[in-house]
Amino acid sequence: MRFYIAVALLLSIIIIFLGDHILIIPIWSILFLFYVLTITPPPEVENRITKFGLETAGITLRWEVLSHFYFTSRFGFDILTIVTHAPYSFHAYLVIPQDTIKKQVMKILAEHIVYQEKPNLTLTDRLIKWLSYLIPDDEEESTNGSSSSGRKIKEDRQIAHIKDALASFFQKRQMSSPSHQTVAPSE
Repeated sequence: MRFYIAVALLLSIIIIFLGDHILIIPIWSILFLFYVLTITPPPEVENRITKFGLETAGITLRWEVLSHFYFTSRFGFDILTIVTHAPYSFHAYLVIPQDTIKKQVMKILAEHIVYQEKPNLTLTDRLIKWLSYLIPDDEEESTNGSSSSGRKIKEDRQIAHIKDALASFFQKRQMSSPSHQTVAPSE
């Protein structure tokens, strides 16, 4: 929060010196928006698998409209992505809290729809993946003074992740159906 206030103050001072006072209002309104979005907790959403399909956030996605699913990992969480058939290709993102639940969900969903081990990434997915690697994790750094080799390893890992994300961003998209790139889930 201090960062946003510092940036808003700096921009406000620059704009005051330039003489364009009306631009201060959008800067402070964006600051207020960031403040509201960061202090408001996300709603608790209940997800259920039924004999008709998947219920999430009050919406039932029937088995007939679901195409495939896959798992990704972002910010230390496993995320289940369920994709519907074309022409809409709706994506439902569900956070999976534990590995045991992940295995159970994979087993149940694999009975009804196709599991993709490595998904086809669209341009938007590649951009999100690339940007998520640029945002630092919320891990607390130890106050005992960690070794420089540990920092070096972490930096090397982050650079490797960024390189992988950039490589996937610029790769050519394969024009094949998702069912050709599937594998059976293993327990």
